[in-house]
Amino acid sequence: MTENCLVRFSGVSYTYPEAAAPAIADIDLKIASGEWIAVLGCNGSGKSTLAKHLNALLIPTQGDCFVNEFNTRGEDGKRSARRAVSMVFQNPENQIIAAVVEEDVAFGPENLGLPPEEIRARVSWALDVSGLGKMARKPVYALSGGQKQRLAVAGAIAQKPPCLVMDEATTMLDPRGRQDLMEVLSTLHSGGMTLVSITHRLEEILRCDRCIVLSGGRISWNGTPRELFLLGEELAMWGLEVPGMVKVWRELVQKGLLEAKIPPLMGEMVEALCR
Repeated sequence: MTENCLVRFSGVSYTYPEAAAPAIADIDLKIASGEWIAVLGCNGSGKSTLAKHLNALLIPTQGDCFVNEFNTRGEDGKRSARRAVSMVFQNPENQIIAAVVEEDVAFGPENLGLPPEEIRARVSWALDVSGLGKMARKPVYALSGGQKQRLAVAGAIAQKPPCLVMDEATTMLDPRGRQDLMEVLSTLHSGGMTLVSITHRLEEILRCDRCIVLSGGRISWNGTPRELFLLGEELAMWGLEVPGMVKVWRELVQKGLLEAKIPPLMGEMVEALCR
């Protein structure tokens, strides 16, 4: 395994019991420590199946998955994966345990057997990062959908995992809720946390370092978001829709208002137009 590699898939395939075909097949993938990678694809492409291998919720039918150099087939590997990788799923209700915000966030650190002062420090940090610092004593039932999703993130990061996996975690959020959650993820990434975003929304990958596209359970494409946005018919073939910002960029380039050869991030495009 290469230095600084947190996760490695080597020829990984997985077939669900009684399924006729594998959900993912022949996956070779490396995720570096501190990297933000997006896994894209339409429904049924194998995104969630791949994600569940990251913390050993699933074990490959064929091939091997390594987390921190441990093969997840062994008990040491399973323990390593579950300590290294925390997951946030589509519906936060399935991850919320306690009735009060701060008590829910404390659940994970308490299970790690940490001393009370360390638990309090982690809860405070996780709530602040997630934008829930003023809601510590608020009952969970009073939270909005977006706030509950941020609570799920807070509970996951309070365990201080090296890697956080977001499995379609924005699906149930409105545009403002999605934007708020992306700001939280950006803060975590700036702090050095490895992020894996499982999504079908291309607008959510603009801040990622790299993205892969799954189609039919196989990796069909691997590169940067900017490179992905240069593709045409392939995106439609994979069931992906080009973000509105990129459509605007293409029109501006055609009209000679922008000279960018690759799609810019929003701030870069605004700066270019204001010159």
